[in-house]
Amino acid sequence: MLERLAKRKIQEWLKTGKDAFMLTGARQIGKTYLIRECLKESGFPYVEINFIEQPQLVDVFSKAKDAKELLMRLSLTANGKLKKGKTIIFLDEVQEFKDIVTRVKFLVEEGSFRYIMSGSLLGVELNDLRSAPVGYMEIYDMYPMGFKEFALAVGINKEIFEMLEEKFKNKAVVDEYVHSKLLEVFYLYLIVGGMPEAVDVYLRTNDLEKVAQVHEKIIRLYKQDFSKYEIRYKLKLREIYDAMPGQLDQKNKRFQLNSIGKGMSYDRVENDFLWLKDAGVVIPVYNVAEPKLPLVISENRNLFKLFFSDVGLLTSRYSNQVKLAILNQDKSINNGALFENVVAQELLLHGHKEYYFNSKKQGELDFVIELNGKVTPLEIKSGKDYKRHSALNNILQNQDYQIDEALIFSEGNVEINGKRVYLPIYMIIFLEEAKLENTVYKLDLSGLKNI
Repeated sequence: MLERLAKRKIQEWLKTGKDAFMLTGARQIGKTYLIRECLKESGFPYVEINFIEQPQLVDVFSKAKDAKELLMRLSLTANGKLKKGKTIIFLDEVQEFKDIVTRVKFLVEEGSFRYIMSGSLLGVELNDLRSAPVGYMEIYDMYPMGFKEFALAVGINKEIFEMLEEKFKNKAVVDEYVHSKLLEVFYLYLIVGGMPEAVDVYLRTNDLEKVAQVHEKIIRLYKQDFSKYEIRYKLKLREIYDAMPGQLDQKNKRFQLNSIGKGMSYDRVENDFLWLKDAGVVIPVYNVAEPKLPLVISENRNLFKLFFSDVGLLTSRYSNQVKLAILNQDKSINNGALFENVVAQELLLHGHKEYYFNSKKQGELDFVIELNGKVTPLEIKSGKDYKRHSALNNILQNQDYQIDEALIFSEGNVEINGKRVYLPIYMIIFLEEAKLENTVYKLDLSGLKNI
């Protein structure tokens, strides 16, 4: 079983969760397999209902008048295998039966069983998924495998990552042999990516052509979804998706609307981009007017970079010759788009809201995030000249921004130069979102009693 970050979350819910649990995410990222394996490992009895494999059940369950009748129909479907207080009911592909998501409130209140659900395109089908049903369902977003998950799968042991994390925290140099091997794995990740089937095929065969076939199959499935919704909502999903590699190859990587049609305005296609984001197949990184806290107040949603949800799906659009050159770390290849795509994935995976900054006077910052309560620029360099960054120098010197530290990720080892911290590209995995240690705030109004 591939190691997944979401596994721990599911295991925690299995131990103590009382509300329903929903695992969301794009198609083909391993949601069903992960839930099924976690249920098997837990030892809890469970039944699985898949609304794609058993479409007739949508009609059967939708006719239930209340929770009691719905449970009776569930029990009949499960052939009497339901045991009160013990059985977990796994409802898969719930996007095919959206009503079950709202009905789960009544099932949870009834209390006989626990419910875990999974589905794709839920951000599209259920725009109010986050608000319904409030207080009865825990939602967790799952993504393609990040670099650490991939590296563990190909044989890098956990102790290596523990050592690397210490190096990251202490800003200490990584042993050169370890550094070179991690870069080798990183370049392999650029080709294979993190879609579980692609990773599994690579582990079994080491055949990159077979990996490419998996990528092509996934893209075909995505485009089948696009076609269905394009007809329903008159969207330009395929045009946008097909334009992305070329847009990421541009110097500033900003998505230009004229790539999908002359005279195109953002107002006309905003829903198209939101659909792709909500479906989990792209990662938008929005522009901010200035790198100041809080970043969200200067967000400009009309200007954005658009990354693939998985770097392997991006490199699948490259020729075999280019892929081999990437694997061989050929310095003539510009890997800027691939490096930035991985960074966009990792920041999303670790809970960051990610932005970029661009100014005619000062230049562009590849990424800007809030880290430990401060604005932190991230520069992503794929070539030898990773210490050249005039825009970053301008911004660090600007007293209005008061930036204490900038992180530059590249092929190089750890190094510190004033406010500039140089880190290996694979250390992007350690940029965890800061968690509040104490979220309890008690208001003291006792002094007002004497007034």
